[in-house]
Amino acid sequence: MRKIAIVGAGQAGLLIAHALLRHGYDITLFSDKSAEDFLTRTRPTGTAARFDMSLEWERELGLNHWDDVAPKGQGVHLHFVPGKLGNVLITLLGRLSRPFLAIDLRLQSHRWMIGLEKQGGRVVIEDVTIPRLEEIAAAHDLTIVAAGRGAIMKLFPRDETRSTYHKPPRFLAMVNVVNVPMRLEYCPFLPVKFNFFARYGECFWVPWYHKDKGPGWSWVFEAKEGSPMDQFRSITSGEQALETAKKVIAAMTPWDREWSRNAELGDELSWLVGSFVPEVRKTVGTLPSGRAVMSVGDTNHSLDPVGGQGANNGNKMARNLVQCIVERGDRAFDPEWMAGTFEKFWQRHRFIDQFNNTLLEPLTAPGKELLIAQYGATGEAHDRSGRQKIANAFIENFNDPILLTESFHDMAKARSTIERLTGRSWMWSAALGRFGIAKAQLRQRMGFESGHPGTRPL
Repeated sequence: MRKIAIVGAGQAGLLIAHALLRHGYDITLFSDKSAEDFLTRTRPTGTAARFDMSLEWERELGLNHWDDVAPKGQGVHLHFVPGKLGNVLITLLGRLSRPFLAIDLRLQSHRWMIGLEKQGGRVVIEDVTIPRLEEIAAAHDLTIVAAGRGAIMKLFPRDETRSTYHKPPRFLAMVNVVNVPMRLEYCPFLPVKFNFFARYGECFWVPWYHKDKGPGWSWVFEAKEGSPMDQFRSITSGEQALETAKKVIAAMTPWDREWSRNAELGDELSWLVGSFVPEVRKTVGTLPSGRAVMSVGDTNHSLDPVGGQGANNGNKMARNLVQCIVERGDRAFDPEWMAGTFEKFWQRHRFIDQFNNTLLEPLTAPGKELLIAQYGATGEAHDRSGRQKIANAFIENFNDPILLTESFHDMAKARSTIERLTGRSWMWSAALGRFGIAKAQLRQRMGFESGHPGTRPL
């Protein structure tokens, strides 16, 4: 029986551990936190919304313990504000074919760690150092690093050819709340509520399942430096984070001011602020002894939260790695094989990185064409119009970015997509969208409500 060590009890590490245990491998998971620590003494490291492709693997592994209780996100509702605050240019209401879920990672790691031990895996609680990693690698056929910071992270150099950013593109804040209605009165389904401000950054609300209090929301703020959203740098407590979040919502997204008024922190640890550089790192790390270990998940490829791709990327990378391990049979897990596992993943899923970065940059001309052509989609379940199909395709791209990402960067592909989904000329769709947008702009300049779809109470 081949012995595999996994360092890190986050989502990717635990999924790999459970999957390989099912395939008959001898599994040892190393974590700097116990299951009880995750549940009671830590902060959630992210929102971790997962779409259907990622959730399907969790279902196959029998790890979908919250399907019947967690809020099921059904799509996206977007406000796009290109200029001054208050001037909404476009709304988008797109539905997913199957719902997404976001589970408190603390609850998830707790349950999955306990389950791993019950099924025969070993869990060792210790803070793994480089000397200890040397010992672990010597005692196992393969060592996978699914968590890393400090010295361990330095084992995996940055991949300059695949990394876009050299400094953090946003200053981030996450505030997870309860005592907020689990619906938005202007949307006919339960959405991720996106707010894109071309000048200032992005903020979005994700239906989320709290470890103790059940359904709630994860509020995420992505501030450009010096913008009106950039208010979280000096935050030192959860109450400060919540108070600041409410102020930003009141100032920048007034459509959600009343909805958010009574929000309470899920718990005193239910918030984060900070920044990091999204980047791709080399899969193979070489220890001082010359032994090789490999990275996976955020240790291998970190993504800004703007596209909700981090947890999905980790799931897809972990699944690919498990498949590669099983296919390897009894052959050595050498550095060439390690690097090849990521190449296989990247060949299929490289659009995850491109799509996520697209959302951090100014909207492309083809992207504008798609948003204009979908304008007027209502998000209603009975809406079978071509513009609704475009809106739905936009959100389905979050599930699998191979579907539409190229259309955001190639005008011919964008127009072909419009014609395929609407069954008519892209020029006609664009003309109808532009007319509706112009009408709404005129109404706003005259002091009236815009009349955009998804801006009035249902």
